[in-house]
Amino acid sequence: MAAGEAGGRAPVCLCVLCGLPAAGKSSLGLTVLSTAAQLGWRATVVPYDDLIPGQAFHPRLEEEEDGAMHTDWKSHRQAVLQCIELFLKTPDMSAELLSGRQINTAAWEQCVRVLRQPEGPVDPSQADRAPLLFLLDDNFYYQSMRYEVFQLARKYSLGFCQVYLHCDVESCISRNQCRPEPVPTEVILEMGKRLEPPNPQKNSWETQSISIDTTDNLSNLDIQRVTDLISSALRNPLSPVEDNTEQKEADRLRCATSVVHQADQACRRLISEAMRTARGQTGENQVSSEHMRSLASQLNESKATFLRSLREQLLQDPSFSQEENMDVERVVKSAVDVFDHEKKEILLKIIYDHN
Repeated sequence: MAAGEAGGRAPVCLCVLCGLPAAGKSSLGLTVLSTAAQLGWRATVVPYDDLIPGQAFHPRLEEEEDGAMHTDWKSHRQAVLQCIELFLKTPDMSAELLSGRQINTAAWEQCVRVLRQPEGPVDPSQADRAPLLFLLDDNFYYQSMRYEVFQLARKYSLGFCQVYLHCDVESCISRNQCRPEPVPTEVILEMGKRLEPPNPQKNSWETQSISIDTTDNLSNLDIQRVTDLISSALRNPLSPVEDNTEQKEADRLRCATSVVHQADQACRRLISEAMRTARGQTGENQVSSEHMRSLASQLNESKATFLRSLREQLLQDPSFSQEENMDVERVVKSAVDVFDHEKKEILLKIIYDHN
């Protein structure tokens, strides 16, 4: 029977663990698993790093001319949520049903095996009625990433909560360097710039969220706060009925994401154009390789700052909500014109400094 279809079924909670790489999400997840077993819950950690191929997280060169870094994670992340949804509908589904879903099926089977065969004080005959907890372990640095989990929880009337692990970038980088396979430092730095922590005051769907400081070791109080949050989410599942205020927030987030994505594509083209212009200098005016690298770095840094500012501006505009009711092309063009001006100034400065 699908989750949410019968009132007598066990409560389910999707708990998002978010924060920078090496902030302590995996350690927290293991500790919560131990506590959950003592409480008689069926619980598992959903480790995105294990489920998704490593190359999907690593930066790659999108275009040689713009020198920008990009990753292929979006479709893989959606595949993880699809697997959770399939499990909620059919807990005993075979691994064959997961073929072609862009995840590591062996890692997924390991995740759900403990849910099918719980350990601890859970009575096997009553296992299907024990509370079910999914701890989603990933960075979730954008609101839009976490909102997808919220949508899944609301669809099936599940509990939903978020734990933000706050740890300064320097500490994360130091811990990360001790790992067998560290994340590139530049990825952590860039993620730190883009990180959007849960904001319950601004987003009503993030009400069930707490922040814990993981710069030092976790305390018993921290673990108790997380346990209390999950317990509350299990007792108060989401309603599939959409609230108008919340829907407006969701529409604004979706529309802003679309506009920023299109602006990003346009800015990349402008950067490529600037690189070609600089490379086309001849004779004594030819730009050196060092200046070309500096140009690429300055343009991409300017683009990142510009896109962050654009996103914040759009999300703060109460009139900006319905993509179908607005001229997206005009909004994108108007925004990109600003970056085009910045691009020209950077290009001229590089050529001037070179000469």
